[in-house]
Amino acid sequence: MSIVLPGEQVPAQHVNLKLGPGLLQLSSETQQQAKSAPVIATRSGVLNHSANKSKWWVEGNSRRYVPAPQESVIGVITGRSGEGWRVDIGAAHPASLDGLAFEGATKRNKPSLKVGSLIYARVSLAHKDMEPELECFDAQTHKADGFGELKDGFVLQCSLQMSRLLLDPKHFLLPLLGSRFPLEAAVGINGKVWVSTKETKHTIAIVRCIEVVDPDGGGMDETNVKKFLSKLDI
Repeated sequence: MSIVLPGEQVPAQHVNLKLGPGLLQLSSETQQQAKSAPVIATRSGVLNHSANKSKWWVEGNSRRYVPAPQESVIGVITGRSGEGWRVDIGAAHPASLDGLAFEGATKRNKPSLKVGSLIYARVSLAHKDMEPELECFDAQTHKADGFGELKDGFVLQCSLQMSRLLLDPKHFLLPLLGSRFPLEAAVGINGKVWVSTKETKHTIAIVRCIEVVDPDGGGMDETNVKKFLSKLDI
């Protein structure tokens, strides 16, 4: 990992390169040049990439989510907009969700979402000069793939860095909690986590654990989380 500053060029190259928050690929005149166009940082922070170096992003201490294509988010329906809805995803501007952006949706058969409904969606379009757009299906298979309305459960807010940690399959917290009691969870990269359990005390335990593991709340490691859990009535 390395620290980057706005305007600094980063060595992000891959056949299937995907850029996350904090990075921008400069435009080129031809498609051939576009593949090798330089990538620069648009904000200061720690430069990160996936194991195969296909995904790159800058991890900063930003409190506000900046949408990027293909990222999973949790949002709240705030109102109707034509044939779709307006959604608050914690960004500078509300996102739009079309009524047909669901598995099997047609003009006559669309989901019935109300103001206040929670949804788990993927960012399909994100541009600095346009409002972000969402979809509730896998773009390749057009199957729901876990996206859609989130019913019941509880939503908590965490740091953007914590949400990225929870989305890492190798992170210990959710598997550790899942070994103690049944749970369902959906993590939005916009710092929102939805959890559903059979008992209220289990939901409280999840919230408390996420709070103490969050880098903004102490950054507790696995060993200490196990000790912490042993003190809780679960």
